[in-house]
Amino acid sequence: MSLLSDLVNLNLSETTDKIIAEYIWIGGSGMDIRSKARTLPGPVTDPSKLPKWNYDGSSTGQAPGEDSEVILYPQAIFKDPFRRGNNILVMCDCYTPAGEPIPTNKRFNAAKIFSHPDVAAEETWYGIEQEYTLLQKDVQWPLGWPVGGYPGPQGPYYCAAGADKAFGRDIVDSHYKACLYAGINISGINGEVMPGQWEFQVGPAVGISAGDELWVARYILERITEIAGVVLSFDPKPIQGDWNGAGAHTNYSTKSMRSHGGYEIIKKAIEKLGLRHKEHISAYGEGNERRLTGRHETADINTFVWGVANRGASIRVGRETEKNGKGYFEDRRPASNMDPYVVTSMIAETTILWKP
Repeated sequence: MSLLSDLVNLNLSETTDKIIAEYIWIGGSGMDIRSKARTLPGPVTDPSKLPKWNYDGSSTGQAPGEDSEVILYPQAIFKDPFRRGNNILVMCDCYTPAGEPIPTNKRFNAAKIFSHPDVAAEETWYGIEQEYTLLQKDVQWPLGWPVGGYPGPQGPYYCAAGADKAFGRDIVDSHYKACLYAGINISGINGEVMPGQWEFQVGPAVGISAGDELWVARYILERITEIAGVVLSFDPKPIQGDWNGAGAHTNYSTKSMRSHGGYEIIKKAIEKLGLRHKEHISAYGEGNERRLTGRHETADINTFVWGVANRGASIRVGRETEKNGKGYFEDRRPASNMDPYVVTSMIAETTILWKP
C-alpha cells in the first residue's frame, strides 16, 4: 500500500511538462457532480485556452441515447489538491453540439444576469454558508450516531470539541485546507447544531464566481468523503424530528448597500424579495418544505418575514449593518441542496433588475 501511496503522490513535473486536467460538470439530477480527466501538453491558467470536450449525456440523464453527445465548455480553473503540481480542476458548463445550453445548465442564464451592465456596476458580493451531513456508508445514518439509534438531544454539538460531540473533523479540516490550496475563497468552517452536521463558508465572492467556487468546493468534499469511506448528504432535512435541517444561507450585498445610506437600499431590496417570495422558494432547493417549518431557526416556508438579528426570519439583517447604516443581509431560505448559480443570480435579478 505504501507503493500505491507513492504512485498517487508522484510529482509529474520532475519528468514531464504534461499536466492532468479534471473536467467537472453537474449531471442530470442537478446535484450529481461528475468529472473526468484528460492530459494536456503543459500548464494552463486561462479557461479560454482549454479545449472543449464532450461526454455521454445519456449516462447522466441529460441526452437521449441516439444523440447522446454533450459538450463541456471550460469556465473556471482551480489548482488540484489531489494531484497537486501544475494539475488543475476545471469547472465546466454543458451545451448541445449546436452550442445551445442544455436545460440543466443553470450557469448560462446566471452569467447573462451577472454580465448585465446594471448588475456588473453593483459588484454583487456573496457569502454562502454550505451546511452538510456526514453519513456512515453502510447504514446511511449520521456519523457518530449509534446505528439505528439517536444521540442525546441538540445543544452540546454546535461548534463543539470532543469525541462524544464532534464527528468527522478530519474530513472537515482536510476539506478546508484543500479548498484554500485550490484557490477557493473559503472563509471558515464550523460544527453544526445536529451531530454529524458541519458547515463551510465560501466568500466573499463576486457574481458568477460564487457559484463556480461553491460547486468546486462541493466536488472537493465529495472526493474527500470518498477517500474516507463516508457518505456526503446535502439533504435539507436528513433526520426527521427535533433536529436542525441543513441550509445554504446566502449573504448578499451590492456596492450601493455597502456605501453610505446603504441600509435604505437594503430595506428596498428586502421588500422586493418579499414580493417574489414564492418564486424564490420554488427555486431554492428540493425538499425545502421539510426544513422550513418555522422551527429549528427557520421561518415557515409560506411566510416571508425579515428582522434584525432574527434567526427565525426569512431574511436576517445583522446588528452591525443596522448600526452602521450599510452592509449586507442574509437570505436564510435556500436549502443545502440549492444550485448556487440559480440562487445568486435570482437574488441579483430581483434586487437590481426587477421593477415591481
